[in-house]
Amino acid sequence: MTTRTEATPAIRVEGLSKRYGRRTVVDDLTFTVRPGAVTGFFGPNGAGKTTAMKAVVGLARPSAGTVSVLGAPVASLVPDARRMGVHIEPCGAHPGRSARAHLRALALSAGLPRSRVEEVLETAELTRAAGRRVGAFSLGMRQRLGLAAALLGDPEILVLDEPANGLDPQGIRWLRTMLRDRAAKGRTVLLSSHLLAEAAKTVDDVVVIDQGRLVHQGPIGEVESLEDVFLELTGGVER
Repeated sequence: MTTRTEATPAIRVEGLSKRYGRRTVVDDLTFTVRPGAVTGFFGPNGAGKTTAMKAVVGLARPSAGTVSVLGAPVASLVPDARRMGVHIEPCGAHPGRSARAHLRALALSAGLPRSRVEEVLETAELTRAAGRRVGAFSLGMRQRLGLAAALLGDPEILVLDEPANGLDPQGIRWLRTMLRDRAAKGRTVLLSSHLLAEAAKTVDDVVVIDQGRLVHQGPIGEVESLEDVFLELTGGVER
């Protein structure tokens, strides 16, 4: 039987670089995300986190290097909501459309059963607001809607960029519980966050980048204070 340490990484990033003209945003970045864990992806503003995450999910083409998901190159994969759920950009719903209608359209385009819409609305605690127009939603409610969309396919992997942004304390606790429950079931999560104290309660592993380069990777248990390690490794300067 294959042990966890021998298992194929859920996500493998090798030598990833992304340039826009003369500007290098991600620079020879290499890291792995193990299955069945929540991995925190940290770095200062402008460190290249969102760009790297877009490359992981196939929204940005690398200038160099490779990215694989569950052992297969991302470039060769057909988008599949059952394999990977993504929340990187805002929820993208038309402001005049209801939350339920938005999710139904996504489920239809992904070939998912309509029943999943009501399930993720309940998971995201949006059932009572599902008939309201998204334009009337608060930032936190739009964030929940984006997370509900990422969960539609009950994916093996979630990739979430700042998922706690706009959530109130109750929402942050809900998010933490939901992510830990998924990891307990063998699912994988890669998330970025600037809320380091909260992230320390959520993640199993830590990846820290600065100026597009890896500066630290390891289990959260090896980190005495995530905030102190973050500041030490990145020079304590927000960019």
